[in-house]
Amino acid sequence: MSNQLTDRQFWTSYWESKTDLIFPVGPDYLFHRELREIVSANGVKTAIELGGFPGYYSIFLKKYLGAESTLLDYFVHPGILGGLLKANGLNRNDVNVIETDLFAYTPEREYDLVLSCGLIEHFQDTRDIISRHVRFMKPGGALFITLPNFRGVNGWVQKTFDRDNYDKHHLASMDLQLLEKTAKELGLTDVRVRYFGRFSVWLENRKEKPALVRTFIKALWYAGKIPTKLLGFESKLLSPYIMLTARRP
Repeated sequence: MSNQLTDRQFWTSYWESKTDLIFPVGPDYLFHRELREIVSANGVKTAIELGGFPGYYSIFLKKYLGAESTLLDYFVHPGILGGLLKANGLNRNDVNVIETDLFAYTPEREYDLVLSCGLIEHFQDTRDIISRHVRFMKPGGALFITLPNFRGVNGWVQKTFDRDNYDKHHLASMDLQLLEKTAKELGLTDVRVRYFGRFSVWLENRKEKPALVRTFIKALWYAGKIPTKLLGFESKLLSPYIMLTARRP
C-alpha cells in the first residue's frame, strides 16, 4: 500500500489482540444521526465503507437504513466478520466484501455513499487517500469521512501512554483547513469539516495498561466530561473526532 504507516502484519496483530469485537450494533451507534441525515437527504441506496473492518458501519447501514453495503479492506478476518454478522441477525451475503489493496484496486462500480472512519490518518499523503474515496463516488454521491483528533487532549493521552499507536497516525491530516482545501481541490462541493464530539479519551488495549494509568485515564475522562457537558461546544482541544462531509457534483 502506498504511503502507509501500517502494514498487513500490524493489522493482523491488531485485530487478533481484540476480545470485544463481536456485539450487536445499536441504532445509536457512533455517528448514527449524521449517517441517517446523509442517507435521507441523498436517497442513498448503495454504500461502501473503505478500510472499515470489522464492518460496523457497513452493518449499521444495512441493518437500520436498508442500504446495499460493501466493506472494502486490506485485511478481513472471516471468523470475526462472520461472528459479527450473526450477532446482528445478518447473513454472510448481507454485506459485500472486497479484500484488496485500495491502492492497487480499480473500482468496478460507483456508490451513492462512500465512507471511512479512522482510515485517512494512517497515510502520509492526505490528498491521495481522499482521492481514492472520490473514485468510488457516483455523480451526486455523498462522502463521509471521520478521523481521530490527536491535536488536543486525546492526542496527549496517546503520545504519553501509547506512543507506538500515536506514531501510526499522520497528525498533519488532522487539520480542518487542509481537509477542506483538499476536498474542494478534488472537485467536491457542499464541503463541511468540523470537530465532532464534546470530549473523550481512550487507549488501545486499555486493560493491558498498568492500574495507575487506567485510573488516571478514567479520572481524566470524567473531569473532561463535566465542562463540555455544561458548555456544550466542540473544539480542537477537547473533541475526539474530526468529520468531513461533501458531495460529488
